[in-house]
Amino acid sequence: MSKIFSPTCDKPYGIQRVCAVWAVPRSTVYWRKTHQKSTARRGPAGLHSDSVLLQGIRQFLEQSPFHGEGYRKVHAALRMRDLRAAPARILRLMRENGLCAHKRKGNLHGPKAHDGTIKTTMINDMWGTDMTTTLTVGEGTASIFFAIDHCSLELVGVHAAKCATRFEAIEPLRQGVIDNFGSYEQAAAIGLTLRHDHGSQFMSDTYQAELHFLGIHSSPSYVREPQGNGIAERFVRTLKENLLWVRHFETVEELRLALWEFKEIYNNHWMIGRHGYKTPAQVKAKHLASMAKAA
Repeated sequence: MSKIFSPTCDKPYGIQRVCAVWAVPRSTVYWRKTHQKSTARRGPAGLHSDSVLLQGIRQFLEQSPFHGEGYRKVHAALRMRDLRAAPARILRLMRENGLCAHKRKGNLHGPKAHDGTIKTTMINDMWGTDMTTTLTVGEGTASIFFAIDHCSLELVGVHAAKCATRFEAIEPLRQGVIDNFGSYEQAAAIGLTLRHDHGSQFMSDTYQAELHFLGIHSSPSYVREPQGNGIAERFVRTLKENLLWVRHFETVEELRLALWEFKEIYNNHWMIGRHGYKTPAQVKAKHLASMAKAA
């Protein structure tokens, strides 16, 4: 279309205007023009043809309960199905067929406010908590609070409420403590650290007093440095891409029940790259077994 001349000014439309009308990034057009001449796979033939691998990729993406699966997880899933191929080949096939997950280009950041990592090697060592919002059809804005383990990435608690008060923020913590420590009483969770931002709910006297009552160490991240609470921030993206942005909810109660259902799906089916593509439930079971053996 960029080669067609406008009937009014007798000039070609141009690729910038064509891409704007079609809502296609210019980078995609340039990439396809560069690679369309070299689509043949180089090197020796693999165990499976491109058509067989592409069929396996499509089946996995259709059967997965999540949206926007990357090529690394697709590669791991195909290996589990005995469809073995190099990750670069999987990426090439997904690119050529428009199956790659959409990714926004981020902004450049300045120097880090802290060094090190917030990942832990043991479960129930550090949890992260945060809040996000969504819209319901009948009741307007709803607030979502959650807590997630920094080692297994298990969603230990999730809650939806109409008002984002400090009392509603405690609910995911209450769920996680009961499930992982057996009871909700004084000093029940000694040794646990909770990473949170400087939200008014988490910094309130009521919330901090609840942490002190349970024996949980409060670990606020640096101001205006979301990387310090990166585990929880990354889960917000997962939650939006796989639930909040793909479904409509009439009421807050309907949203709350959907979050509980998503919690079970996520904990039992979400694959974690740094744990060898095991699910949070599998990682937790492995740690509990090793802890019981050591005891």
